[in-house]
Parts: sequence; structure tokens; C-alpha cells
Amino acid sequence: MVVGGVEASTRDLHAQLPQAATQTYPLAIAMWEFSWLERKWAGAGYEDLDQALGELVERGYDSIRIDAFPHLIYHDPEATYTLVPHWQVQEWGSPGIIDVQVQPNLNAFLAKCKEYNIRVGLSSWFREDKEDLRMRLTTPEKLGEAWLATLRSIDAAGLLNTVLYVDLCNEWTGPFWCPFFENDPPEAIWSEWQTDKSKDWMRRSIKILKAAYPEIPYTFSFTGEMHDHLHDKGRFDMLDFLEPHIWMTQYNNNEFYEEVEWEWDRFVFDSFQRLALKGEPAFRAREAYWVNGLKGMIDHAARWSRDLGQALVTTECWGIVDYRDWPGLDWGYVKELCALGTEEAAQTGRWLSISTSNFCGPQFVGMWRDVAWHRRLTDIIHSAPVEEDVKGSLLAKRMDMF
Repeated sequence: MVVGGVEASTRDLHAQLPQAATQTYPLAIAMWEFSWLERKWAGAGYEDLDQALGELVERGYDSIRIDAFPHLIYHDPEATYTLVPHWQVQEWGSPGIIDVQVQPNLNAFLAKCKEYNIRVGLSSWFREDKEDLRMRLTTPEKLGEAWLATLRSIDAAGLLNTVLYVDLCNEWTGPFWCPFFENDPPEAIWSEWQTDKSKDWMRRSIKILKAAYPEIPYTFSFTGEMHDHLHDKGRFDMLDFLEPHIWMTQYNNNEFYEEVEWEWDRFVFDSFQRLALKGEPAFRAREAYWVNGLKGMIDHAARWSRDLGQALVTTECWGIVDYRDWPGLDWGYVKELCALGTEEAAQTGRWLSISTSNFCGPQFVGMWRDVAWHRRLTDIIHSAPVEEDVKGSLLAKRMDMF
């Protein structure tokens, strides 16, 4: 890059970028999931971490959520594992078989985040390797022990102070991400995280981590439509905060995706072709309806948080669940919905960390390149109000430590 007529290195550029906000919270968070480790080929977005993190800070983000691959660390932190692609049409992770080594790469990545003043939330999508080691997590204790091994490997490198929180499983109890867990009843998946068995797993796995690292906040992230039935799910006192994933497309039982005939394809592009043809026209035809649906779900989540007395974090959110740079797909209306969701969540006073979308990474070029859009929204996040009970949460106290 040329700066002032002189070729500047990425390191020089980092020194010129605005640094992470000094306000402790709310934080602007981006989801880099398993891409941070898997997408290292030329043009994949994460092959130059100085560039990727420098651009993250330039856009105003001060935290990220990544996959720590705890099941692989639990088995052997420095072994090389062959990962099977979860999908090929999506831009998260690798579309092909790929070899990865979690440690020492995880600690090197955390050290780089510390250098850029980026706080890191740890999560896991429990990526499938050729031995399918995730299926060995047959009890909540083993799930807790896998995460304990992960935290100890980070602690041994003196990097525990980079960890913002631990989300023990992405979108619990969805079978994509925790196939080692069978709910009771077995058909209770995705949004059925209130069952006795689910809560027992959450409670027992977190108990192991609390005994060793009580200062770290723990949670399980969830998905599913936010509506009045949230209050029927009972209490989640084992969680230090709530991490719901909220999209417009969830509204009224995934009505938008039904309308555009989205079928959740993972290895063929048919759904993306239909979305390109029908997505924006469907949104514009009933724009007020979809907007009000999104606003209503954010309001339900805020009231749920207030009723339970627990803070909120949302790292995947607001418009379309699945999107990419693709012929016929324009980021315009997606960015409109993401801006709306960010603004609505920020004004509730219940969120300690907010993402602007689940596309906040360099591989989503059409979303990533609009620096001004990101800066406007991350500024809104950083200046958002926070209610007093949220300020007293363990997560807020953890944020105060940075």
C-alpha cells in the first residue's frame, strides 16, 4: 500500500490505524469462527493476519469470536488433523479437505490479537476431522474437560488475559455443531435448548471450568426465533450471559426463506440462485413487515434478558443468515437490515457486545470493503447505553480487566 507516496509495510500501516476504542463496553464483535485457521490460501482473507487484524481495527471492531477447536486440543493440541468440509457453497472455513494444526497456531493468533488490542471470545463449531474426534465428547464432563484443556494450553503461554469469554458450543443444540449430543426428546434440536437434559449438560460442563477459571464468563450460544415463548424456557442461571443469534429470516417460522424457496443447501448453489432472483424483491414487496419482524425479535430478546437479569451478546445477526459475493446478490438491502438491527440492539441497554452481521470478515468482500459503513455502526455500538444490572455482570467485569 502507498501512504504519502511511500510504500508502507503492513506493520507500518498498523501504527497509523485508529486503535480499539477505550470505552470498556459495549464491544463491537466480529465472528471469525474457524476461518482464522482454515482460510490461509492466497486471497482467502486470513493469510496475512497483520492485514486482517489491521483492517478489523480500522473498521472499529475491538473483539472477535473464533473456534478454538477444543476437541482437537483435548486429543492432542499439536497434532495435524485433516478436516472434512462442512459445506462448499459458504465462505466460512475451507470448501475442501484441509490439514490444520491448532497449537501453537491458536496461541500465536491470540498473541497477535493482543498486539492489536483485540479481545477474543472462544467458541466451537466442533469441526469434523477424518477420525471424527468430536464424537468422543459423550458426557458433559468430557465437554468441560476439552475446554479445560484448551484454557490450560492458553494459560501455559501466558495468554489467558486475551480471552473475553467461552461459548462452549455454537448454536446448542443444533446437530450440525454438536452431533455428540442427543437431546431428550431426540427431535428437540436447534431452538430446543430448554430441555432438562440440555440444561444438565450446560450446568455440568460449565461447573468443571468454573472450578479452574472462575473469572472467565461462560455460555452456550443459541439460535431460533425470538418471541414470547422465550419466557416458557425457564431460567439459565448456569450461564454468565445469553448469546442469541437473531436474523430477520427467522421471523414467523422462517417465513422469508420459505418465500424465496431457500433450502439450506450446503454443496449445491441452487438456493443462492433462488435468493439472487427472489431475495430483494421479496424484501421490498413487504419491507415494513420484515423490518417490524426484526425489531420485534430484538425487543423480545431484550425483554427476556431483562426478565432473567442476564446480559446479552450477539455475534451472528440481523439480516440474512447465509449470503456471499455472488452474481445477482447485492449487499444493499442486507446492509440496511444489519444496520437496523445493530441500531435497535444498541438502544436497548441490554447488549454488552454486538456484531453488525455474521459477515464481518475479509472473505466477504462486498460487505468488508465499505469501511465507512462499519465505522458508523461500531461507533454506535461503542456509545450505546448499558443498564445497571448488566454493568454488574461477570462479563462486564471481565471487560473491565482489559
